[in-house]
Amino acid sequence: MSKYKEKEKQLIEMSSAFCSEKLDGEYAQLSEKLIKKMGRKHDVPFKRGRLDIWASAVIHALGAINFLFDDSFEPYASADEICEYFGTKKTTVSSKAKLIKDMFGLRHFDPDFSTQAMAEENPFNNMVMVDGFIVPLDSIPEELQKEVREARARGEDIEFETR
Repeated sequence: MSKYKEKEKQLIEMSSAFCSEKLDGEYAQLSEKLIKKMGRKHDVPFKRGRLDIWASAVIHALGAINFLFDDSFEPYASADEICEYFGTKKTTVSSKAKLIKDMFGLRHFDPDFSTQAMAEENPFNNMVMVDGFIVPLDSIPEELQKEVREARARGEDIEFETR
């Protein structure tokens, strides 16, 4: 096993342990998915630096886009709790988390890295682009609504031009 694959395996184990203890299986799956995506980069980001920082940064990045730090959501964990668990500094972790988010364009309601609850709560689920404007999905004809739902079920997005 290459040394990068060994580091990847360790990162997955570290993040999974945190998720099992403090969060849930869905966060463990998303963490593993993100770590594996990082491992496929030409310049593997975690080939340098401490693995505890990278593990906490992965969870921090996912948490930031999934409202993990908002105590009105479940599961909830603060950035301080993540850093305390891994023995890392908050400024270092948030800096690495920003690097990860920027590297992959992670954002709220990200189609690949949102929790199921966030995907379902996405306010854009009920919107569609028509002639360059965002309009409520229920404002377009039923047959077009059906087309939008089918496209989204396939993981595609759709917009309409009427001009």
